[in-house]
Amino acid sequence: MAFEMALWRVAGKQLERLAPTRLDQEQRLEDWIYEDSSVLGLEVAVIGRQVQTAYGGRIDLLGIDRDGNCMILELKRDRTPRDIVGQVLDYAAWIKDLGYAELDQICQNQRHMPLTEFYQASFGQVMPETVNDSHSMVVIASELDDSSERIINYLSENCGVNINALFFRFFKGDGAEHLGRAWLKNPEEVVQRADDKKRVPWSGYWFANVGEGEHRTWEDNVKYGFISAGHDDRYSKPLLKLGLGDELFAYMAGLGYVGYGKVTKVAVPIAQFQLADGSRLLDQPLKAPRASEDADDPKLSDWAVGVEWQEWVPKERSKTFKGVFANQNIICKLRHPETVAFLRREFLHETS
Repeated sequence: MAFEMALWRVAGKQLERLAPTRLDQEQRLEDWIYEDSSVLGLEVAVIGRQVQTAYGGRIDLLGIDRDGNCMILELKRDRTPRDIVGQVLDYAAWIKDLGYAELDQICQNQRHMPLTEFYQASFGQVMPETVNDSHSMVVIASELDDSSERIINYLSENCGVNINALFFRFFKGDGAEHLGRAWLKNPEEVVQRADDKKRVPWSGYWFANVGEGEHRTWEDNVKYGFISAGHDDRYSKPLLKLGLGDELFAYMAGLGYVGYGKVTKVAVPIAQFQLADGSRLLDQPLKAPRASEDADDPKLSDWAVGVEWQEWVPKERSKTFKGVFANQNIICKLRHPETVAFLRREFLHETS
């Protein structure tokens, strides 16, 4: 059925429904996304707008995600279902062959800096060596008809195509404009289905980077049962991927894997993180001298995830081998079969 979004204002014990309204210019939405892509709720950096394709069309917004893959963001602009879905598929046929040089040129022309610099500024890490290994498409609309929904659902669920729809609705009330956002389909499920078509299946384990420095130490992680990341929400947001009971292997950059554990508490700002006895983590004698820095600012502070460590080793005895999987992401899914087998032997003590 066609998507509908509603918004209410809470007025004491009463609810006052706000009236949806058309945005006077869809250009405003494109401008907002171009300037601050966090409004999408996705880990994507927009490298260009109105990008000219070799087929004559112009992509409203072209982004690159944390994995270095391209993302087409296309506003519906009152086009028919056939037009809008056909358009994004046509654009996908063009971007699938773009390499680093072409994407770097787009970024330099519009963002006035090399792609590697823009990526690092956006995600806080070095760009992956391989870019545009896959791509995704997002249709952005205030509403979508039944036919468009059926087409997008079919492509995603039956064909493993990484395509989705993102709805923005505008409301007026209290003398101000309000913006609402919702997805047609769970983005992670769409990505998972597309990945399963072409990538090694996920092992069920997460890879987690643990650091050493003034803000965090492995010794604290083990003693108090947690992992953390932060001082910019680009680093802390990935921790939100972890749910209760998830299993992870902790990796220390340049050394190797140092622990295996299960998530016992989901991510919260470090100032709110409590130990099993109810005491605050920041009240403990932590080895990291600056662990509490910016603790009152959720965007800048560290965030912590509770972990019950089943097996761990000091960093001096980290476990690795030539060709072991390593990644600069704070959190990602472990798919490398050889690494998974190695870790299961070393930390879970499996013999086969």
